[in-house]
Amino acid sequence: MSHRSGQYMMNHESSKKVAEKPPFDRSSSQDSLDDLSLDDYWREMENIKKSRENRHEEQEVVVVKEPDEGELEEEWLKEAGLSLLFFGDSAGDSQESMVFLSTLTRTQAAAVQKRVETVSQTMRKKNKQYQIPDVRDIFAQQRESTEKVLHGSELDSVRTNENQNEGKHDLASNLEMTENSPCLPEDAPVSETDINLEISFAEQAANLKEISKEKLLEKEEYNSLPNFRLPKDKTGNTRIGDLASQDMKKVCYLALIELTALYDVLGIELKQQKAVKMKTKDSGLFGVPLSVLLEQDQKRVPGTRIPLIFQKLISRIEEGGLETEGLLRIPGAAIRIKNLCQELEAKFYEGTFNWESVKQHDAASLLKLFIRELPQPLLSLEYLKAFQAVQNLPSKKHQLQALNLLIILLPETNRNTLKALLEFLQRVIDNREKNKMTSRNVAMVMAPNLFMYPGMSIKPNEQGEFVMAAGTAHVMHSLIKYQKLLWTIPKFIVNQVRKHNSKNHKKDKKDKAVKKLLKKMAYDREKYEKQDKNPSDADVPQGVIRVQAPHLSKVSMAIQLTEELKASDVLARFLSQESGVVQTLKKGEVFLYEIGGNIGERCLEDDTYMKDLHQLNPNAEWVIKYKPS
Repeated sequence: MSHRSGQYMMNHESSKKVAEKPPFDRSSSQDSLDDLSLDDYWREMENIKKSRENRHEEQEVVVVKEPDEGELEEEWLKEAGLSLLFFGDSAGDSQESMVFLSTLTRTQAAAVQKRVETVSQTMRKKNKQYQIPDVRDIFAQQRESTEKVLHGSELDSVRTNENQNEGKHDLASNLEMTENSPCLPEDAPVSETDINLEISFAEQAANLKEISKEKLLEKEEYNSLPNFRLPKDKTGNTRIGDLASQDMKKVCYLALIELTALYDVLGIELKQQKAVKMKTKDSGLFGVPLSVLLEQDQKRVPGTRIPLIFQKLISRIEEGGLETEGLLRIPGAAIRIKNLCQELEAKFYEGTFNWESVKQHDAASLLKLFIRELPQPLLSLEYLKAFQAVQNLPSKKHQLQALNLLIILLPETNRNTLKALLEFLQRVIDNREKNKMTSRNVAMVMAPNLFMYPGMSIKPNEQGEFVMAAGTAHVMHSLIKYQKLLWTIPKFIVNQVRKHNSKNHKKDKKDKAVKKLLKKMAYDREKYEKQDKNPSDADVPQGVIRVQAPHLSKVSMAIQLTEELKASDVLARFLSQESGVVQTLKKGEVFLYEIGGNIGERCLEDDTYMKDLHQLNPNAEWVIKYKPS
């Protein structure tokens, strides 16, 4: 990057001439992203260049063979949980894929079909000896199973846009699922601030076909970021971390398919980069993979989810006060930062490092250095280009939807660390009246650190650098502003998981061995309940749920369902009966969980209406327990 320093300074000077601004302006326009005023961005690039020169560390460049389109799509099918279509060892594998396919919306199914066809063609060209299913056979089977569960009137109601694909073997007409792909009335008013999580994002985009990209861009000011609102859901919104791992895995599969479908509908190429295996450090602090850091940190502090050095650097910055002017923007001295790095590597885990000697701006420089030197970028190498492509989507709502799906797709360690970073950046912005760091300033300073990584090459032209600067700063700005929305799992995806679980459950029940086991379990349960000292717990009348709380003094309670009963009310009834040491429990420390039925396990929001949720999942059990930190 050092050979570009002259270019950075030229861009920096030209941006000053184009848009001279006072150092701080409290008007709303100052807090918006001005793509012509990139002073903070170019300054940060200069600081990064100097930092690299001072550390005198040559990054190992890994040369890898560029995968062809078929290999990329093959990797996509694997990441989407559909590799069993090609590489399954049994009929059961194929059947499992079919169950999953039956939950897809029309646009999701079309995205899958496109990738399956590409992989099939590539395999045939290479004469690979795999059992390659014909895409028409896959979805013909799926259509047959789908039509068995849909009434003719329902099928007719979802055949929207079918005339556009006449004569084609289009998956959109093979997988018409009213539950998953309801159509938006063409004249339905769309609020600029509401985010609809009940309907597939790609379906929403497809149903707004009459609004061209040009009109959307004209309607919205590039610089403005609307205040989107997350509507309340009576069955409760689901946050990342609320679901059990087996369901979260399905969420990730669906999020990738949905993201691809959204980009397809909007005509944006989704470039998913294949992960590169490269030699990395297996110990230390800087330039160490997040997974390695957490592994060594968890040996010292069990349950750690964010690297200890990352936590400590944020803590040190905050100890100095977030009102400091130019926080994050003013760098520490490069030589001092280099010496601090060496000292931290030697003394951090020994507990002998003198944190009092670290100045606030030095700590901020070290934090940015830590992020920048991760062998794989914090936003992940696989999806970094997809994050960058968000700026090309035609509306702010589409951009928010894409970022939501991308956050879900991040590896858990990256996602947790990014969340901690964004929360810290928001705290910095909350003090902008004194530190002069608006959301725009923070976005400009942080973008180079998140979107650059060791060995990364930049387009060798001024226009390419300018586009990257403006685009990545815009995405960074959106990540900060919308962070409270981005960690929400869309309801339509959760419903697809519920549907998948229900179909699998029905399939399992047909198995004789499973039936026999269930029968035995039912007999054992009945026998146990007859011996129970509290027989009233065995029978639960209609309209009543039994809530279990194995870790509280009152371990079980029957609760009458009413229209207004919320999860918080259920918790309150249990906690009101706690006494002694347990009385110190706070409502936020324990949660009500929905377990079983059509979901694996789901932590409930306090304002979840229990009767509505019970109707959605009548076979669930209800348990109060601690949520893992």
